[in-house]
Order: sequence, then structure tokens, then C-alpha cells
Amino acid sequence: MGRGGFLIKIISITAIIALIFIFLGVHLYFLQIEQHDEYYSKARKKYTAVKRIKGTRGEIYDMFGNLFVGNAPSVDLRADPNLIGDESECKRVARVFSVKLGIPYSKLYERLAKKEVKGKEIHEVVIKNEIPLDLANSLKSEVKNKNIKGVFFFDSVKRYYPKDQMLSNVLGFVNADDVDIVPVSGLESAYNSVLSPGKPNLSVYERARDGIPLTYGNNRIGDEKIGGNLYLTIQEPIQAIVEEELDAMVEKWKPKTAYAVMVDPKTGSILAMGQRPTFNPNDRSSLNGNDWQNKIVTEGFEPGSIMKSLVVAKALDLGIVTPNKIFNCENGAWFYAGKTLKDTHRYGLLTVTGIIQKSSNIGTAKIAVEMGKDNLYNLFVKYGFGQESGLPFHPEATGILRKYSKWDALSITRFPIGQGVLTTPLQIVSAYTALANNGERMKLRIIDKIEDQETEYVYNFPIKSGGRIFSQKAAKEIVEMMKMVTEAGGTATKASVPGYYTAGKTGTAQKWVNGEYSHSKFVGSFVGFVPADDPAFLLLVAVDEPNGAYYGSTVAAPHFSNIAKKTLRYMDIPPSYEVDTSKTKDKKVL
Repeated sequence: MGRGGFLIKIISITAIIALIFIFLGVHLYFLQIEQHDEYYSKARKKYTAVKRIKGTRGEIYDMFGNLFVGNAPSVDLRADPNLIGDESECKRVARVFSVKLGIPYSKLYERLAKKEVKGKEIHEVVIKNEIPLDLANSLKSEVKNKNIKGVFFFDSVKRYYPKDQMLSNVLGFVNADDVDIVPVSGLESAYNSVLSPGKPNLSVYERARDGIPLTYGNNRIGDEKIGGNLYLTIQEPIQAIVEEELDAMVEKWKPKTAYAVMVDPKTGSILAMGQRPTFNPNDRSSLNGNDWQNKIVTEGFEPGSIMKSLVVAKALDLGIVTPNKIFNCENGAWFYAGKTLKDTHRYGLLTVTGIIQKSSNIGTAKIAVEMGKDNLYNLFVKYGFGQESGLPFHPEATGILRKYSKWDALSITRFPIGQGVLTTPLQIVSAYTALANNGERMKLRIIDKIEDQETEYVYNFPIKSGGRIFSQKAAKEIVEMMKMVTEAGGTATKASVPGYYTAGKTGTAQKWVNGEYSHSKFVGSFVGFVPADDPAFLLLVAVDEPNGAYYGSTVAAPHFSNIAKKTLRYMDIPPSYEVDTSKTKDKKVL
């Protein structure tokens, strides 16, 4: 080959190489310039992850800042199905976590094997939320040892109830599903909009091939939102006293249900509220519906004789009776409107004071007849019977108060003694605030304040009056009568608190079963306040279907006394009078 042919070959090779570079240049131009957005978008989908920032739920405290409901550290476990691997790897990973977390294998495999939805790749699925820290640490070791790819652990929190079963029926609980917190009952449900941190924020971050977040790159980390805090009117030390005595009641009487509600009658603030049966919201493995329902809110009972003081107070106010007015109690049997009304004892002539002290059905019924149907019905409405309490619980029973037009001839003699009227414990304590607060009923309140943690704004719930029902003069007169109930000759001497004047009333009500009043199922109760002339608190104690006894003076009054003694000591309330111990040695003080 001559020199000319060699030159042609060199030129040809150079031209080919140049064309190749030109082609590559043009191709790179289209990739990096013309098609940049398209390929950049596809690439970002491969190395960009999105994480939901759930935020932290608000906490619940007692009046003084003692924690009732909080948040404990935990771990959320997620997986990227497109990083896990092929079908066999999905099966292996599903088996590992199924055994460790107690999740059905088929459910986990289905999540891991599904790589896309409607043509879009799936890069995050939930394996399990709220894993305890010790188990999470164990799982991390397992993931490392078994070389599992595409699995991520995120710091989180789970709902925690540090006092276990204390106040649990009031607080309620939440469930955590794969996406969010689901409130189930109690204040957790009623104030979910306050406690909830709101909709989750999103954090977008770039990651390496193994899914580990990069410390550089175009990362957008969403702020973690915080829910509002609730401060209750409940006082934890008093709640503990009440719940301890509820346990004693259950141990002694083996009832179907036992409950107690304590209120400050001057403000309507609920200081304690408990029931048995109850539950531990931290361990709901054996929970049944009967345990977690707040029966103080959802169930009613015929109040029996605790209704009598409420009626007589208004009769005094109207001037229909005076404390010394005498009624014939018919030696224990009175025939009215075709039916016989009986007393537990054969009383003859009793003053109005004696009617309250001895708890005469006949005497109370005769007073009600003199009051008249209009006055009696309007009184029950003013007390709040047949109506919701105004507290935030749902559902809430309203009890049963027949419409005025549906009263029969017997109603005026039976309703005043607590028969034929269904009331809730909340309605009873609300009505009794009028007796303990100089004739003015107070609306109940259980939330003291709400704290917005992000703005630091605090909303204080106001104290509200339910209206004046009777005069201060009538209030003082009925209180003097109710004091005699707990003194010698009264029906509830076991409710007395040595050193303090105690005003109250017993109740023993037959339950309505299968269309008639039962002779074997009763609700025994006692409601009262102490010190009688300047009450520190008002307390209702009730026992539903006790065994061994059923009179309120036996099954409820002693437990009222026990709670009252400890609470007065805690509140540091000075005694009303000195106790002569030489005269009480032979007394049975319960």
C-alpha cells in the first residue's frame, strides 16, 4: 500500500471516531438537556423515600400535673417491597417477621410481594407499628445476621398508661392500626381532636441502594406535630383512695357492679370517679366489653330513697311543709290510688325531719301529694333528670323521666321515693350539689384546662351554675335533717365520720326485672357530703346486686365513711367537733 492509501485509512478511522464522538455528544445532549426532567424524575423515584411523620399525641394529667396517659418510646417497622427481593426472598422475610411479631405469614407475604399499584412502584409498607424497644433491638440483630435488605426501623411512640387500671374507664384507650391511632372510648375518644397531632407530615429524603438515608442531598424533613394536653379535675391521691375502697367493696359484697363518684359541690368539679369491674389499658389481651364500659355514664338505676331529700328540700322552699310539720305514716301501710305503699317499719306520726331520718316512703309520698304534680315534674327537670350531664362522654345514658302527660295516679307517690324514675350516678351527684351548695346546683366538669403545646395557649374550662333550685333557708333546713340520718336513730349511722358532721341519705332500690320489681336483686347506695355545713366534697357510693346484704346502710354507708375519713385527712380539713373517745369505745365505727 502506498503512502496515499495509508493516509486515506488514517482519515477514515479519524472520521469514524469523530462521528462516534459526535453521536455520543448528541445522545448525551438529549439525555442531559432535552430529556433531563424525564430521566431525573425516574431516577429520583429509585433513590428517594417518603416517610410519614405521625407526630406525638397529647397527654392527660390530673389537676396537679400527675400523668395519667403518656407516650412511651417504641419502634415502627417498615419495608420497601422493591428492595426486599424476589418471591423467594419475600417468603423468607415474611416467615422471619411472622414468627417474631405474631403476624399471619400470608398477610406479611402479600404486603412484601406486591411491588406496584397502578403502575407505580411501592416503596413503603407497614410490617408493624409500636414495637417495644427490647423486641426492636432483637429484630435489628436478626435483620443484620440474616442479611435482610429493604427493612427500616423508625423511632416512634406508643400510648402508655402509667397508673394501669386507675381511672381507666374514664380515660378510655386507643388502638393503633397500620396507618393511624384509632380512639376507642373515654376521654381518649371524646377529646381525640384535641389530643391528636393532626394529619401526618411527610419527610422526603434521598437514600443509598440499601435504603439507608443519606446525610446529604435534596432532603425535606417535615416537622413533628404535637397534640394538646388535657388537665382533669380529678385528683390522683383521692382517686387512689376511692379505687382502694372499691376493691374492698367488691371483695366483701361480690356485686355485679360497684361505683363511686366524688364531686366538689361548690364548683361541680369531679374529684374522683371509679367503678368495678375495670381493666388495665396496658394489657387488653383478655378485655371484654363489660370491663371497659364507663357504667357511671352509660347505665342508670332507680335511686330509691336517696331521691327523698331532693323532694323534701323543695317542699320546704315552697312553704308547703316545715321541719316540724307532722304526717301520719299509717303504721307502715297506706292505700292510695288503688295500691298499697309500705314502709320498712310501722311508723305512726312523724315530723318532716323524722320522715327523712327514718326514710319513710309514706311520709315522703304524702309530702309530694301536697306539692302537686306540676311542682314535682318541674323540680325533676331542674335537677337534670332525663337529660345528659353536659360531660364529654359518648354515648351517655339520660335515664328515664316520664313526660308529664304520661304520669298516672301513682306516679306522684312513687317517683319521689325513687321508684319508676331511672337516673344515672352523674345525675344524682349533680342534683345533690344543690343540697350541699346552699340550694344552687352546679354543672359537672371533668376537664380543668387544655394546653396547646405548640402555641402554649391554655384554655381554662369555666365553672358553671345549673341554676338555683331552692333558697338558702330551705338548704340549711334539709341539711340539718340529713345530719340526723347519720346520727343515733338514723338509718345510716355507719356512714358517720367521727369528728365531722355528715349529711346524707341511704338508698335501697329493687331492680326492675322481667316486668316486675325483683325481691332478690337490689341496688344499695349512700350519698352525702362532709363537713355537712361547709362541704369539702360530695360522694355517692353504690353497689349493684350485692351478695349477703343489700340495704344501702349496710353495703354502701360504711364504705362512704372509709373514703371520707381518708379524703378529709388528705385534704387536711379540720374536725367539726372533738371526739370523746371515752364514749366511743363501745361504738362500732366503720
